[in-house]
Amino acid sequence: KQSSTCICSIRNMNKILLLGPPGAGKGTQADIICKSLSIPKISTGDMLRSAIASGSELGKKVTDIMNSGGLVSDQIIIELILDRIDQADCVNGFLFDGGIRTVGQADLCVENSIEFTHVIEIKVDDDVIVDRMSGRRVHPGSGRNYHLVYQPPKNEGVDDMTGEPLIQREDDMPETVKHRLQVYQDETKPLVAYYQSLESKSSLKYIAVDGSQSVEKVFEDIEQNF
Repeated sequence: KQSSTCICSIRNMNKILLLGPPGAGKGTQADIICKSLSIPKISTGDMLRSAIASGSELGKKVTDIMNSGGLVSDQIIIELILDRIDQADCVNGFLFDGGIRTVGQADLCVENSIEFTHVIEIKVDDDVIVDRMSGRRVHPGSGRNYHLVYQPPKNEGVDDMTGEPLIQREDDMPETVKHRLQVYQDETKPLVAYYQSLESKSSLKYIAVDGSQSVEKVFEDIEQNF
């Protein structure tokens, strides 16, 4: 049941940045928000893949960098963003699912007049995220996902449909998760203070919600603060 102040009733341009550590549930909330507002979800990975597939000059530049094992620079990321938000489906806004990862990228956004109307931080304690992610299991052939606690298979260790063994991905190993969380704390968490400071100087609205709640309750909190 949706609240009386439904997010889908807001028709002005919404340019949203979603922040939060890996495993916080950003992707799930991004899908719900985008459906409610009829705006596209944008991620760095999607932009890179689209640019490469397009065969454009920018795409060729990205392909050359990645083929040589190099890192795509912040400046190229901004070029990709400018190209993406200029497309027709962004006429009513867009949502970046963690697409801005460093203060340097945030500065370049400001310099290029890429301004967010809302920054939403989904906050979850590290130990909860380690529990969430280390409990994941996947069926390699289909990509079906399970969780040992929240969504276990009917029979322990095997896929419901095929009976084939489930695996734990390297990215979901506890030590890998802890490393990813440390990278987030070092590189991306400073964006929280960055955008909180912008709130007092612009029309930006900063929203922080507790991501340890149910999916429905997290979205309800976003709705009520939007």
